[in-house]
Amino acid sequence: MGIRPILSALRRHKAGTLLIALQIGLTLAIVCNALFIIGGRIAKIERPSGLDERDLLFVSTSHAGLKADTPAGRAALAAGIQGDLTALRHLPDVQDAYETNALSLSNINWTLGLKLSPDARGGAPGAFFFADDHTLATLGLKLVAGRDFKASEIGRHSLLGTLEPPVVIITKHMADSLFPKGDALGKQVYFVGGATKPSTIIGIVQRMQTGNSQSERDSFTWNSILIPMHMLEPARYYVVRAKPGRLDAALHSVPAALYAQDPLRVIPDGTGADAGVRSFAQIRAQAYRGDIAMAQLMGVISVILLAVTAAGIVGLSSFWVGQRRKQIGVRRALGATRGDILSYFLTENLLISMGGVLLGVALVIGLNLWMVTRFEMAHLPVPYVLVGAVVLLLLGQGAVLAPALRASRVPPVEATRSV
Repeated sequence: MGIRPILSALRRHKAGTLLIALQIGLTLAIVCNALFIIGGRIAKIERPSGLDERDLLFVSTSHAGLKADTPAGRAALAAGIQGDLTALRHLPDVQDAYETNALSLSNINWTLGLKLSPDARGGAPGAFFFADDHTLATLGLKLVAGRDFKASEIGRHSLLGTLEPPVVIITKHMADSLFPKGDALGKQVYFVGGATKPSTIIGIVQRMQTGNSQSERDSFTWNSILIPMHMLEPARYYVVRAKPGRLDAALHSVPAALYAQDPLRVIPDGTGADAGVRSFAQIRAQAYRGDIAMAQLMGVISVILLAVTAAGIVGLSSFWVGQRRKQIGVRRALGATRGDILSYFLTENLLISMGGVLLGVALVIGLNLWMVTRFEMAHLPVPYVLVGAVVLLLLGQGAVLAPALRASRVPPVEATRSV
């Protein structure tokens, strides 16, 4: 049977036809953009941090009785840090450790920037981390150029001073941002914020994510700066690498060793982001908890919409089969085969679905443009639309198959029965 009789029949069922086409169009628009969001969230979650994340611990500790605003206070803090590090590095469960102000994905952000001269405007924004000669080994960072810090280069810093370290190690992304020719090693840079003394780039690491897990801009996400200094503040953090297979043991032995060094210190005993001792796996899960929830929500919405659309097609097709039983019987009596009847309903649904897909493509583009301007999202790639259109067409054919098979089984004798 040709398409013209099918179109003529659809014109007699305008309401149902438009309803299904509109439902398919809306489903395509929402599902395509939802899958695009899911894909973006998954790609974001799976970004490698640049760290060897296995066996890493992040410890938060503070001491309310110590202050960094006097020479005696700073001396006590420095002695406490050195004592803590010595105790941690000698634990049987610990491979290495260092003191810092933040860690990748920790959502603790110390942001600053580097520029090429003291009076230059702007510069390359980034996150800075206090480090020492044990940092690269503890984090498992890959040095692609230059060298590590020396023990003699490790200084001390409190929040009252300007950052002017003599040497720094930066990520390759930041090095390329500052020196596009790839000659950053050995060059001098200045910290944004009033620094007048230069810092020499002595090393470049392949990759190290900043503490901000929600940043989607590469201009910041991979711009990390390692500063060879101990932070002389009552509140500080230790990053600890446990020996292989000893992570669970280190979760207990590390805080015990720190309390043995200073019983008056405070290590939070909360959960989630408030926990005082966290593995990096916990940090990663906490950092991307919102992204995981969003991806799951979009997935559930997509499944529900597809199910509702399929149910709508099944329901309307079954209704039409019931209405047309006598017509189907007449066609069977006039020689139409079961295959002809099946093909008729499949073609009818395909035409409706194609109309809905065309409407959906326009809605997909409109919805994506709105999200681009409203939420600064990227433009939806064409493959998402093509795959979505094919899925909706196949869904329509699958949904109409059962009613079409029932229609094909209507016997010719049905033509003699009254409706």
